[in-house]
Amino acid sequence: MRNILVVVDMQKDFIDGSLGTKEAQAIVEPVIAKMKSFRKSDIYVTRDTHGENYLETAEGKKLPVVHCVKGTEGWQLHPEIEALAEPSHVIDKPTFGSLELMELLKKENEKEPLAIELAGLCTDICVVSNALLLKAAMPEISIRVDSSCCAGVTPDSHQAAMLTMKMCQIETE
Repeated sequence: MRNILVVVDMQKDFIDGSLGTKEAQAIVEPVIAKMKSFRKSDIYVTRDTHGENYLETAEGKKLPVVHCVKGTEGWQLHPEIEALAEPSHVIDKPTFGSLELMELLKKENEKEPLAIELAGLCTDICVVSNALLLKAAMPEISIRVDSSCCAGVTPDSHQAAMLTMKMCQIETE
């Protein structure tokens, strides 16, 4: 069994930028420590990626805060997190869940059985979206989310997302 870590959207705008929170800042060191416990080749990182026209998109109309525009400082991964990831394992995603990540890990699971763990931001949007996509694509594998390495938009929405994932048979710790 191959253990995979998916680190979701640990980018400046979500940590201490336009959508940053103290809870997001608090998980940076635990996420780095968790990454160090995995082989670099078994770590995948997502990066929320928007264009200059973000406010014109469906998401931008509901969340009118410009963030993670490709090429900007806010789009950048936390430097220590980026250093712990293989560049080929960084996946830009234009929306909450990454179909590209799901397809890639599904193919990897066909070669060798996987157990997948997720960490990152935001628990209640992108982490839950990716966890549910992965569970739908590979219902028989172990998928877990480490609560101590995730932060939501608010502490309450973080807890709600953790409960949602637990109800969908995603292991939560």
